[in-house]
Amino acid sequence: MKRFALSLFTMLIAASMSMAAVPTKMANLPTGDLKVNDNIDQIFRDNLTAFLDLTPRSYEEMTGQKLTLKETMKLKAAQKMVKNQLKKADGEDTFPKGAYIVLVILGWGFIPLGILSDWKGNDWWVNLLLTFLCWIPGVIHGLSKMKNYYN
Repeated sequence: MKRFALSLFTMLIAASMSMAAVPTKMANLPTGDLKVNDNIDQIFRDNLTAFLDLTPRSYEEMTGQKLTLKETMKLKAAQKMVKNQLKKADGEDTFPKGAYIVLVILGWGFIPLGILSDWKGNDWWVNLLLTFLCWIPGVIHGLSKMKNYYN
């Protein structure tokens, strides 16, 4: 039971650290808070795959310094953030197409439209208004906007 509580507590801390200010562009990735070591930071800017494959053990082998628990959690949060930014930059869908269609048909189309556009733009507002006026125009609008986000 103690192990379960400790692992749950660790996951909550890691999740809260990963929810911190997520940058919107790859060029704006923070480098101040998430640095593990200044010397290693320059190397990983040039080679993201090496950074994403880095483990605390491999870091210790490279530098001879062992990471603390806080530094390990920062490293994992930074790796997760970089992976998410790479997915967005590659154009991978962040919302499943099937769930998008189901939500649009149920009248909740403004939610996936907002998520896919990062709540910027007017598409989700228009869909919300059309859905509240009469359900069918909101469904038509949501399905017509689907081509902007999916191939």
